[in-house]
Amino acid sequence: MAARSTKSPRHTTPALPKAAWRAAFRRRLLAWYRRAARPLPWRRGKNVYHTWVSEIMLQQTQVATVEPYFERFTAAFPTVADLAAADEQDVLRLWEGLGYYRRARQMHAAAQQIVAEHGGEFPRTAAEVNRLPGIGRYTAGAILSIAFDAREPILEANTRRLLARLLPLREDPHRTAGERTLWQLAEALLPKRDVGHFNQALMELGSLVCTPKHPRCGQCPVESLCGAAAAGLQQEIPPPKTPPRWQQVREAAVVVGRRGRVLLRQCQADERWSGLWDFPRFPLQAKRADRLRQELVAKVAKLTGVAIEPGEQLATLRHGVTRFRITLECYEAHCEAVGTARTHRGASLRWLRLGELEDYPLSTTGRRLARLLEARDAKPRRAK
Repeated sequence: MAARSTKSPRHTTPALPKAAWRAAFRRRLLAWYRRAARPLPWRRGKNVYHTWVSEIMLQQTQVATVEPYFERFTAAFPTVADLAAADEQDVLRLWEGLGYYRRARQMHAAAQQIVAEHGGEFPRTAAEVNRLPGIGRYTAGAILSIAFDAREPILEANTRRLLARLLPLREDPHRTAGERTLWQLAEALLPKRDVGHFNQALMELGSLVCTPKHPRCGQCPVESLCGAAAAGLQQEIPPPKTPPRWQQVREAAVVVGRRGRVLLRQCQADERWSGLWDFPRFPLQAKRADRLRQELVAKVAKLTGVAIEPGEQLATLRHGVTRFRITLECYEAHCEAVGTARTHRGASLRWLRLGELEDYPLSTTGRRLARLLEARDAKPRRAK
């Protein structure tokens, strides 16, 4: 009797659906979208600038989070030319809290490129759009199809999951072979016209119905066309990603006070939150009180050139950044000696009153710490 193989079965790539299936899918999807489309602010008419801003903001960010940011951002910078002419600090301040700040810096640079090379008009070919900072194949396809009805396919998180289930695709859709198959399907599904609505409908169905966990198959307009639903594989397709290995990190942020002002330092290009401002911040090793004091003094001096006398611990803040779980110990300190330089080791420095912090783009924890200081400062002090 032959021994049973212990190897996992290899999945063959499913064939793309036939023309009749594709026609039925388009018809049902677009009919559903006409009923179910959310009235999102970037869907008010065809405005390529609004489409571009929304697509960049929506990368790795939920729609509900993006809406108020989009409204404020486009009110401050109504056109590509306005964005191009803006100071990067103003752009980052309006982006503050959305995270992934490189998106904002790249969009600002792209606006300047559009003004310089395209006369302020958003380019209309995929080759030109792909040359803009921060734009890849998906984003280019989304902008061109939604704004200009160009026949360009899209593949992002929601549509990747939706299309993988429709086939059904048993391979990992993030690997080369699986991704290639999904791009082929996305292109094969495109209608001859009304491509922008079709691509938005795909994303909407993936976002609202074909969700990662517990998809609402009973509400899906294309359930009877779905290979995963027919095989009962909705929870297995796509296969779950390997969870990240979190790295625990301990850091310190020091609020250095001097004559009613606090010290801010601008994060440099090779640092987390490049371009934003923060209180002097650094990895922390010491645990004993005497060594902790020495470390705070030495590292603030190295970062800023300022000599300090450490004070009490203000708070402990916890947050996550990419693969890091950070415990941030926040300390007060008094400035003992400071030079006249506005920069130190290439980083800009500012002495600011608490009320002036609103004008500066801060890191997420920097803003939380600023709020704590403002709340403490606003409390009435007890008479002795």
